[in-house]
Amino acid sequence: MWRAVLVVLMLVPGCVGANVERSPRPEPRPEGVAAAPRGASFEAWVAAFRGRALAEGVSARAFDAAMGGVRHLSGTVRLDRAQAEFSTRVWEYLDNAVTPGRIAEGRRLMTRHGDLLRRIESRFGVPPEVVVAIWGLETSYGAARGTTPTLSTLATLARDGRRAGFFEGELIAALKIVQAGEVTPGRMIGSWAGAMGHTQFMPSSYLDHAVDFTGNGRRDVWGADPSDALASAANYLAANSWTRGQPWAVEVRLPEGFDFAAVGTRRGMDAWRGLGVTAAAGALPGAGQAELMLPAGRGGPALLAFGNYDVLKTYNVSDAYVIALGHLSDRLRGAGPFVAGWPRGDRALNLSERMELQRLLNAAGFDTAGIDGRLGPATHAAVRGWQAANGLVPDGYISADLLARMRR
Repeated sequence: MWRAVLVVLMLVPGCVGANVERSPRPEPRPEGVAAAPRGASFEAWVAAFRGRALAEGVSARAFDAAMGGVRHLSGTVRLDRAQAEFSTRVWEYLDNAVTPGRIAEGRRLMTRHGDLLRRIESRFGVPPEVVVAIWGLETSYGAARGTTPTLSTLATLARDGRRAGFFEGELIAALKIVQAGEVTPGRMIGSWAGAMGHTQFMPSSYLDHAVDFTGNGRRDVWGADPSDALASAANYLAANSWTRGQPWAVEVRLPEGFDFAAVGTRRGMDAWRGLGVTAAAGALPGAGQAELMLPAGRGGPALLAFGNYDVLKTYNVSDAYVIALGHLSDRLRGAGPFVAGWPRGDRALNLSERMELQRLLNAAGFDTAGIDGRLGPATHAAVRGWQAANGLVPDGYISADLLARMRR
C-alpha cells in the first residue's frame, strides 16, 4: 500500500496510505508537462495542474467538475510540516494504540462480523484478527474515518507539502476514482493526509487494491458498511506476499551470555533454538525464517519477526506501528500482554539529536546511509557496530544515554 496505501503520520494510526514515510513512489511527471507553479496562488496552481492531469488520463470534464470546489487547507499544511519532528517510543505508542477498550471492541466486532471475516480469510489468507487490528488502529473501527475533503487536502499538499510529487500523483489517482464513478467528490473524505475509508487507503492504493466484496458494483470504502474496506486491506496484504498461517512475530527470551551480534540477523527456528532462544509464552513455531529484533534494546522485549512483519510494514513503515498492529492482533485472538517490560524512563531523541547521532556515527566510520534523522536499519546497524567497537552490548538501542556517551 505504500506504493500507495498509506500516507499516515509516521507514528500515528489513522491513515493507510498516508504515511509519507512509507515507500510510496510518485509517478514521474510526463515529459513536456510543466510543473505547476508553487509560488502562484492556489487557484493558479490548480489551473496549471490541469494540464498534467489531462495528460495522465483525467478528462477535462471530470477535472473541471471535481476540482471546481477544491480549496486550500492551511491546517493541512501545518500538520504536514509538524511530522518531521514527531517522535515517540514504542511503549508510548502501544499505550495509546492497544488499550483495553480497543481490545474489547475489536473482539466484539470479530464476533459481529464473523461470517464476513471468515470469507475474507478464505479468499485472501489473512486472519480476522489482523484485518480487525488494522481497522482498529487506522480508524478506531470506523469511528474516525476522517472529515477532510480528499481532493482539497491532496491539492494543498501537492502545492505546499514536503512531497509535492507524491501528492500530485495521489491527486491524479483520486480524480480517476471520481471519474470512474466510484464515489462523488462530496463523499470522498478522509484524513488530512489524503487517506480514505475504514482502513485508510491512499487513492493510488485504492486503484490498485480496493475490491468490491459486497458485489454491488462499487468499491465503497467510505460508507458505514466496512465489508469492502476490510476485504481491500486483506487484498493489499495478500498482494504484498502475506504468508497464510505464519505469525507476524513472537516474543522470545534470550539466554544468559547470549551473543548480541545475532541481533538483526535472520535465521531458521532450529538455528535460534540452537542459540538458546525460547518463546516467552508457549513454544516457538516449528519452522520459518525470522529476524531477531530488540525494539527497546536488551532492556525490553525481544521479538523474532517473520516475513509477515515485513508485509505489515508495507502498510506503514513505522516499526512502532507494526508492533502495535501485530500485538493488537495477538490480543484480539486471546494472547496476553508482552512478558518483558519496557524501559519507560527513557525518552525519544528529537530530530536534531537523531541527526547528530548519525553524524557522530559516520565520523567514527559507521555508515548510516544518510543524515536525515530517520532511524532505520542502516542507523541501527551502525549503532551496533559502534557499540561493539566500544565495548558495549551491541543491541542497537538508541537513547539519550547512548548519544551522551558518543559525544564524549
